[in-house]
Amino acid sequence: MVRSSLSAAEARRVALAAQGFGRPPATEASTRAVNAAFARLGLLQIDSVNVFERSHYLPLFARLGAYDRSTLDRLTLERTGPYTEYWAHEAALIPRDDLRLFRWRMDALRERDAGPTRIDGVTRTAGVRRELHALLRAEGPMRASAVEHESNVRRGPWWGWSDVKLGLEQMFRWGEVVSAGRSGFERVYALPEHVLPAGFLETAPPRAAAVLELVRHATRALGVGTRADIADYYRLRSDDTATAIAELTAAGELLPVRVEGWAERAWLHPEARVPRQLVADAVLSPFDPVVWFRRRAERMYGFHYRIEIYTPAPKRVFGYYVLPVLQDDRLVGRVDLKSDRQRGVLRVRTAWQEPGEHLDPERLADTLRRTAAWQGLDTIEVTDRGTAAAAVAGALGTLLVPHGAVDDADAPETAATAAEQLDAASA
Repeated sequence: MVRSSLSAAEARRVALAAQGFGRPPATEASTRAVNAAFARLGLLQIDSVNVFERSHYLPLFARLGAYDRSTLDRLTLERTGPYTEYWAHEAALIPRDDLRLFRWRMDALRERDAGPTRIDGVTRTAGVRRELHALLRAEGPMRASAVEHESNVRRGPWWGWSDVKLGLEQMFRWGEVVSAGRSGFERVYALPEHVLPAGFLETAPPRAAAVLELVRHATRALGVGTRADIADYYRLRSDDTATAIAELTAAGELLPVRVEGWAERAWLHPEARVPRQLVADAVLSPFDPVVWFRRRAERMYGFHYRIEIYTPAPKRVFGYYVLPVLQDDRLVGRVDLKSDRQRGVLRVRTAWQEPGEHLDPERLADTLRRTAAWQGLDTIEVTDRGTAAAAVAGALGTLLVPHGAVDDADAPETAATAAEQLDAASA
């Protein structure tokens, strides 16, 4: 039956089902399951923060349950794997075949960077880029830190990018170099011919055709969404997205719908399921597609979310690395998690119930136990901060830990090495 409207609850369930929720967690997720989940999402956003776990590992855990992170590493971080990295949403892991769909973006970034409003350093790094190209051709793929030397003074107010790192990032944006995986968390750069089939980028579709395909990907991953939702998934221009939506709608590949409570028009993917109910229990990365577009999270779940990593500690409301809590088709709370690997403890530094929502502490306790086991941590500690802290501690059968009783320093967990800090600016 063709749907012309959805209730707010139906829209939530459509979106979550399209994202892979509503299936019972696997006892052991196979490589096939990891690939299937990746295909459903289309990309995994990368972020450098490691206070709990790096962001790109978390969406698959939320959907699959415990899985071997080395499986994802093998698929995504090695140069021969089926995935690569580019600026898709932000810096993200994507299927290698999809890299061609961003060739137009590479060209547009090159034109913009070299234009009247060019980014600082394009002229300064021209000679460095020529040297880097010759070095990569002679030596093969390498990390920025392997190229830098003492005479290359690092510059910049925060990350201190050297000319080498800046030059490599410019070349990466423009497609002159591509990712050959990562070593630790540091990107390995390569010339396209080192890791891609001959002529791979040269046979990329034109911009309009590529955008059309990206809109297909986005609408399938979203299930239902407004034009802004669809455009945000791959950070597309609104006008390009509107043109693609119109073409797909005319072809019957998208169905216009009205969603209860949404002021804007929406489109439903014709293959999207509309479950009568959906059972899910997960903590979500701040960079999970369910919440990464904050306007959609507010419209769909009534969930106002701002990450507070860069907020001074005294001004934080919910915590440093706060993960939304998903129960069924609602975002019912948030927890600030830290993996204290030296002590073998998963620390719940704050736990909050969303106003007007029902957070089931027993279900959250089970989710936290699975999370700790996946992290290889033996114990869970709950700090006495947040409206749900006491209930969660009770469900876990543990006493609340007074705030300040354990060192809350975040910096050592944020970026373990200078190389990771350099790469964080591109993540």
